[in-house]
Amino acid sequence: MQSGLYVSLSSQIALERRLTTIADNMANVNTTGFRATEVKFDEMLGDTGNKINAKVAYVSQGNDYLSGDNGELQQTGNMLDFAVKGDAWFALETPAGRVLTKDGRFTMTDNGQLVSVRGYPVLDAGGGPIQLNTAGGEPKVGSDGLMYQDGKQVGSLGLFEADISKGYLRYENSGIMTTQTPQAVTDRFNVGVRQGYVENSNVNAMREITQLIEVNRAFESMTSLSKDSEASFSEAIKTLGGSR
Repeated sequence: MQSGLYVSLSSQIALERRLTTIADNMANVNTTGFRATEVKFDEMLGDTGNKINAKVAYVSQGNDYLSGDNGELQQTGNMLDFAVKGDAWFALETPAGRVLTKDGRFTMTDNGQLVSVRGYPVLDAGGGPIQLNTAGGEPKVGSDGLMYQDGKQVGSLGLFEADISKGYLRYENSGIMTTQTPQAVTDRFNVGVRQGYVENSNVNAMREITQLIEVNRAFESMTSLSKDSEASFSEAIKTLGGSR
């Protein structure tokens, strides 16, 4: 009977974690470049402790991972807005270190440095800050990330990749810091840049709402199971206690 309580408790912990990720995804449904958080749960077997050595299945607390779906590209017409085509990221230099982001809403400072909306330097393929000519014309960027002003190359917009499955941390809204050191993307025909576009959040609001309803129903079901198991356990104690 106690096994039922433990199974129910493990399920409630897992459901609470999923509920937290859904809430975070919904809060960022309009955040440019945001990647939705998903959770993978694993089955764990435990002994019941009885003579027949039966196994009871519990659910793990879950492991977070980022959705690999691309967000919809939105045309802005702004020459300093950029979107990544394919599985790659822009890189920023922040006080916490190098951060990967899909948010390509950049601006140019008075001294010509290309920075993010938060003022962090945008990095080129070599990992250095991008410097533009303040007296030059509008920058033009090819799909390969090369940047030109007045027909002359002035830099390159770096694209980076990292194995996010090795571990990551969120940084502010749409940035991530990876355990694995990001590497510049080279010679990848399926990766590139689109100028004058930004990538919207990849959160599917309708799917998240549907999952929210399912999680709430499952939570109610587990709560009911806990109450039933507790009642049965209490009744067994009364019965055994009265048989002495």
